[in-house]
Amino acid sequence: MTVARPNDVRLAPGLMLALLAAMASPLYASAQSRAADQNVALAYEGFTANGDGSHDLWFGYYNRNWDHEFDVPIGPENNIQPNGSDLGQPTHFFPRRNQFVFSVRVPAGFGDDDELVWTLTTNGVTERAYGMLRPAYAVDEVVMSANFGAGGQTGFNPRLAGNLPPEVVLEGAAEVTARVGEAVTLSAIATDDGKPGRRAMSRRLVGQSHFVPNSATGLRLSWYWYRGPAAVTFAPSQTKVWEDRRDGGNSPW
Repeated sequence: MTVARPNDVRLAPGLMLALLAAMASPLYASAQSRAADQNVALAYEGFTANGDGSHDLWFGYYNRNWDHEFDVPIGPENNIQPNGSDLGQPTHFFPRRNQFVFSVRVPAGFGDDDELVWTLTTNGVTERAYGMLRPAYAVDEVVMSANFGAGGQTGFNPRLAGNLPPEVVLEGAAEVTARVGEAVTLSAIATDDGKPGRRAMSRRLVGQSHFVPNSATGLRLSWYWYRGPAAVTFAPSQTKVWEDRRDGGNSPW
């Protein structure tokens, strides 16, 4: 079994940064959700089929907190079974909904009754997501785009037909070593097929509640903290990769 990871750069020892390129933008503002002291729920987003008969099982999560992030190392409280505890899942968990965060590639022999189970424990609560190949879970690039708001209010935009995901190319080495406190220069280039095209958020929504179907669309690129025990800062600051639905939240979704 192989793992399809996000594009990443490793900073020894053990710190991983990831790069996200996506088509979508600002989101919906909160109801009265709690800022902290809740747990992270896991999500199986669905699977995509590959030409060689293999499949990619996609997972995400929902951190019920607005202001609390979790770090859960690979092990008893963060593992995927039965094939191994580390299959590329994150160890740093941002607030709120994070969709299609990573995928695990399963071989052609992975059957309809087989499962991959991601287990995560946060705030003393254990959650699981069950990855499987049942037909109802089949997704493609158009479905993913619609989930991020590119489909608009109806969930589908004819201009999404044939939409392909952005491509990201890292410039320089994929693994970098640096001393503690030493800055590292990161560089990447993202390209896209231009679908569904740019769409600005309606002016009437500024200062009001934001919802995924109302989000702006366009190619965006952000570095973010994916794994590792230490906090990471970026200069310049990066657009958030999680769904901060509050007005002015600097979220691309």
